[in-house]
Amino acid sequence: MARTMPLGLFALALALAGCTVGPDYRQPALELPETWPAAPAQATAADRVGERWWSLYRDPVLDRLMDEALVHNADLQAALARVREARALAGIADADRYPAVSARFSKDRTRSSLEGSFPLPEDFPRTLNNHRATLDAAWEVDLWGKYSRASEASRAEFLAAEWARQGVRLSLAAQVAREYFALLAADGQLATAQRTLATRNETLALFRRRLEVGAISEYDLRQAEAEVAIARSQLAALALARDRNESALALLLGRSPRQVMAGAIERGAPAPLAETAVPAGLPSDLLLRRPDLQEAEQRLVAANARIGAARAQYFPAVSLTAYLGSESVAFSNLFTGPTGIFQFAATMTQTLWDGGRIGWSVEASEARRGQALAQYRQAVAAAFRDVRDALAAQASAQETLAAESARSEALALALRQARQQFNAGQASWLEVLDVERNLLDAELARIDAERARKAALADLFKALGGGWEKPEG
Repeated sequence: MARTMPLGLFALALALAGCTVGPDYRQPALELPETWPAAPAQATAADRVGERWWSLYRDPVLDRLMDEALVHNADLQAALARVREARALAGIADADRYPAVSARFSKDRTRSSLEGSFPLPEDFPRTLNNHRATLDAAWEVDLWGKYSRASEASRAEFLAAEWARQGVRLSLAAQVAREYFALLAADGQLATAQRTLATRNETLALFRRRLEVGAISEYDLRQAEAEVAIARSQLAALALARDRNESALALLLGRSPRQVMAGAIERGAPAPLAETAVPAGLPSDLLLRRPDLQEAEQRLVAANARIGAARAQYFPAVSLTAYLGSESVAFSNLFTGPTGIFQFAATMTQTLWDGGRIGWSVEASEARRGQALAQYRQAVAAAFRDVRDALAAQASAQETLAAESARSEALALALRQARQQFNAGQASWLEVLDVERNLLDAELARIDAERARKAALADLFKALGGGWEKPEG
């Protein structure tokens, strides 16, 4: 009877092991728009690009820089390390659900007193040796889901870490694209400013010759000198901006401190950017695959599972322990038949009073679930805001680029006409300078608008969580 009773408790424990407490996770109901805002129905190159969406720029140099960043960027490497940590913690939590088995060997030597409370017989040895070798096992039966819920939470946190890594990857790709095109734009603006400075230096040299023959006044010469100084100042500011863009991109690429100081970033020649639009009929719930939304949902899953783990503390804990081995005073006889020993024990523990600790723990877990739910809903709303802003920015960037290009072309023609009129004595030099300044501003704005249009495409793909597949039919 002494052996059958523990086996009965063991069978009961297994039967009750499925009684997991705590709420099961249900995805929150969200009020989503059915589709994206109206968009052109014709196919675009973006419909099949997949996760390497930057191939739309058709710039091999950007492709190489992107691959470099995805391998060497420090933030991405840290995110990968966090994934490994979360996977290990999930493994630890999962291991708590299973028995722990260990081997133990001990040897002790004891000498008894002849003057103790219980005197030893004269023929009884005072010094005794004892050898013991056992295989020990211990298991707390997960009757109420304390460990299974903890394992569920840890697995969700591991998935959240993986989605966070993918979010870092997506953000990194968009940031590299933006910094790369900002660097190209800085190069273009710097070249424009250098051409302007060269033109003004030529004008200054011409005015000095004209002053010598009395064709212009000293006022015109001083004005030309001031314009040269302004161009030099603009050139210095643009050179500083270009250097900062280069340093920022080198850091994103994960380059060494020496390489960051060198700042030698390869430049490419992107092909003209094709028209890109989110196709009509694309379901809006496609956005829910965004890494940050998946991460937020897995955080919610984990917080929900932690409630069950906390509630399980209300119920009794059943622990099973056992050992099997040998014990002998002589090591040579340790593994012989008469030395065999074993023990099987079951313990049930029920908390009677803990000052409300379990209740407060459950309430704290429920509050954390509430926080995670609010954060998930907010993340979904913010994601749709990002898409709306990105779509608007893309349309605005296209219109701005067209307008600035038209303004630049018009001012280039106006400048040629103003110079012709000045040479013919029909216009003052101040009129020429005014048109020249406007043209410089227009050229700088046009280059920046071109950068903004390319950056808007990167922001759109980041907002959508990567590429998309256009629905058939």
